[in-house]
Amino acid sequence: MSYVVKECFLTLQGEGARAGTVAVFCRFTGCNLWSGHAADRAAARCTFCDTDFVGTDGPRGGRFDSASSLAEHIEAVWAERVPDASQPRAVVFTGGEPTLQLDDRLLAACKDRGMHTAIETNGTRACPPGLDWVCVSPKAGNAIVQRTGDELKVAWPQPGLSLDELEGLQFRHFFLQPIDGPERERHTRVCIETCMSRTRWRLGVQMHKLVGLR
Repeated sequence: MSYVVKECFLTLQGEGARAGTVAVFCRFTGCNLWSGHAADRAAARCTFCDTDFVGTDGPRGGRFDSASSLAEHIEAVWAERVPDASQPRAVVFTGGEPTLQLDDRLLAACKDRGMHTAIETNGTRACPPGLDWVCVSPKAGNAIVQRTGDELKVAWPQPGLSLDELEGLQFRHFFLQPIDGPERERHTRVCIETCMSRTRWRLGVQMHKLVGLR
């Protein structure tokens, strides 16, 4: 299998339970809920995505003809900024929707290189087994197939998503994160009020946007 990557870069994680930890983000091209083109947004199954996942023109993006070549590429991106090979290494597979491309071979190739492997997925497809960290961000109107993991990160408010139902899923961490955009202040107030009344949930903040990280 070949892999199509929009971009690949080292940064500090900006959201969720692992916020502040360093990782290579490998952003795959493509998603099953939106084409990524503005003209298709109104008819998309997810209408508020703010990520560019189209093409291969991002930093260190490209096409890779094997799992080993992409794992080697990820390792090289890490080594550019962290040359000390004794430091713990991590990769986050994201998108778009990473389960469209991430497979057992790529996971094995990364693990062979000593990497902690994580995914950020919309949950509409099952994740390959063996990941060290699974973060699911469900989208209203789409069935949740990946119902277990480490972190449930919900962009909020989303009419049509039931917090009662989500609280029954098997995750260790539960986050409500305000949807960005022109109504961010109102969304933030809604998230705060909801977290105050439903204590299973923690407020999620996009730290990377506050401090100017990618």
